[in-house]
Amino acid sequence: MKKNIILLVAIIITGASCKKDLVSVNYSEINPAIFPKTEEDLKSMVNAAYYPLRGAYIGGIHSTSEKGVMYLADATTEILHGAYGDQNLASLHNFKQTDAGFTHYYDDYSKKISEMTLTIDLITKSTLSDDSKRKAIAEVRCARGIMAYTLFDLYGPIPIAPLEVLKNPLVEAPLAKLSNAEMVAFISADLAAAAADLPSPADAEYGRFSKALAKMIDIRLNLHEKNWTRVKTLCDEIIAYNSFVLDPNYVGMWDLEGAKNSREVIWAIPCNTIGTSENQWQLMVLPPNYPGKGGFGTIQSKWWFYDRFETDDLRKTMLITQFTGTDGIVYNRSNPGTYLNFGPLALKINPDVARTTGLTTVDIIMYRYADVLLSKAEAIAKAASAPNAEAMALVNTVRARAGLPNKLLANFNTLQLFSDLVLLERSHEFWCENGQYRADLIRNGKFVTRCVETEQSIYTNINKAVYPFSLRAILDGKGKFIQNPGYN
Repeated sequence: MKKNIILLVAIIITGASCKKDLVSVNYSEINPAIFPKTEEDLKSMVNAAYYPLRGAYIGGIHSTSEKGVMYLADATTEILHGAYGDQNLASLHNFKQTDAGFTHYYDDYSKKISEMTLTIDLITKSTLSDDSKRKAIAEVRCARGIMAYTLFDLYGPIPIAPLEVLKNPLVEAPLAKLSNAEMVAFISADLAAAAADLPSPADAEYGRFSKALAKMIDIRLNLHEKNWTRVKTLCDEIIAYNSFVLDPNYVGMWDLEGAKNSREVIWAIPCNTIGTSENQWQLMVLPPNYPGKGGFGTIQSKWWFYDRFETDDLRKTMLITQFTGTDGIVYNRSNPGTYLNFGPLALKINPDVARTTGLTTVDIIMYRYADVLLSKAEAIAKAASAPNAEAMALVNTVRARAGLPNKLLANFNTLQLFSDLVLLERSHEFWCENGQYRADLIRNGKFVTRCVETEQSIYTNINKAVYPFSLRAILDGKGKFIQNPGYN
């Protein structure tokens, strides 16, 4: 690792809470012998671990712009279509190692994992109370687990700098990628430790991490690894908290205060209009002539995706198929102009017409209880190589909230039929949330075929299931860090 990547002797930690009323604080020239010294120091270090996980165009991996994970991840699927830019590369699976829109996640955020490792070491060695340190370390380890899983999902295994390397920043130490097993073990250890010491869902502050969130990320990791028994166990543990229920109002979860008031939300990122954490989704989705408050119109959904919803499915409510523009013209599928020519507007959230900027105060929902139910249904069926009544009941519970009738097990009595049903439900349930549907397609072997079917792409292939690393990252690896297959 190059010495200019991490210099912990003079590290700058930017501290920001997920709370809407906090602002950033800079800490420079940190001396491990005296920092953290107070509870306020500790709080600032923990807040710094949340900072790269927020929604922000610069420095926030969960930005709802093209800089964030969800936007381009969903654009690689049938959910979104991009007509130009990085979103078009995503839709066609035409991204390369020279495309910064796809390489920047690793370049910008892998170093955050190293910073969190050093933060944990500083906290461990501090003279603060064991209880305070235990709680702080749990939050930092959860943040590190989330970041590591996110990059693992996008790129496959990555280099993870050990503490001894980070504590000797003047010694050049190029690192190879971990093996898949090593990467999974690293993330699993963080999430298990975090789940042990984080507060219960009932006790966690809104916007902060809880035991349920750590286990939800662990579910995603074990879905990735097809460890069905572990997925079911984790789902049962979250269910046993008795803290979550399906919100009876699916659309209402994305109202101005919807996430905060919903018992379905496992974790949401609070947003404001002053840049602490931003939600730009209306700006990305709405065209400039949209009534009330328009945007840039950078992305659309696909009619192929919309047509697969059942007629009465409430989950398609915010897929906008018609609007009267400020020019007085009615735009719809028959008269799409350049606004609905690929598909409906994937608004998902309250249009927040009273907003005075491109940003909104609608919080970014990342994980919900519906994910637990559908993940458990999939795990039950795949562990047994066939669905059963319990698995179908879980799917029907989610469908009922969407206003849909039950599906009959007799009509989906093979693993393939049931897996296709769950995959379809996942796309309809989680479109434009955290970008997880990309991983769902990959896990079910449909990532490439779906791109061919909906985009007729000549660029897609199985190598596109992970993003490329930048040339800079490979060069910095001095021959130890090898590019992902298909990108050389």
